[in-house]
Amino acid sequence: MKKAVLSVLLGLMMVFASACSGGKPNQLQYEVAPFAFMNQDGNPVSLSDLKGKVWIADMVFTYCATVCPSMTANMAELQQRLQSAGVDATLISFSVDPERDDPEALKQYLTKFNADFSNWHALTGYSFSEIKTFLLDSFKTAIAKDESSDQVIHGTSFFLVDPSGTVVAKYDGMIDTPYDKIIKDVKALQR
Repeated sequence: MKKAVLSVLLGLMMVFASACSGGKPNQLQYEVAPFAFMNQDGNPVSLSDLKGKVWIADMVFTYCATVCPSMTANMAELQQRLQSAGVDATLISFSVDPERDDPEALKQYLTKFNADFSNWHALTGYSFSEIKTFLLDSFKTAIAKDESSDQVIHGTSFFLVDPSGTVVAKYDGMIDTPYDKIIKDVKALQR
């Protein structure tokens, strides 16, 4: 019994020490599959372009009638807070409706949210089946076409990707976006 209690206490101390040390986020360990897509300016953006950078990804589409406007507003707020804190991170929004979301549509959409395109890329230039497979493989998140409407069903998380291209954390991108936690985690990855 004493050994069991001691083991539990030691384990808790290790968890506490790790949390207090400002350790790097590593809740998830999803390797992002190689990709080469097109951004809102028609320029290529690939996984190799993001090597060595910390980035935050989400999934949206311009015709979204439900969650995307809130998510995009939250991503814009995150961008402003990162800039105010002097923290460098790239934002990537993958379109889950690539047939309708061409570069021009994506640029118009993000402009409504005052996006700064110097570090925010909205990506397209693939088929629906390609992005469906890519998101499932890389972010462990599913998407599906809603057969009763023109909408696409998708998750509402923001994903934090480390400089090696590994997804290490995810956050609520819809309702209670933890801006301070994201900024803290980005800083930890840049140390």
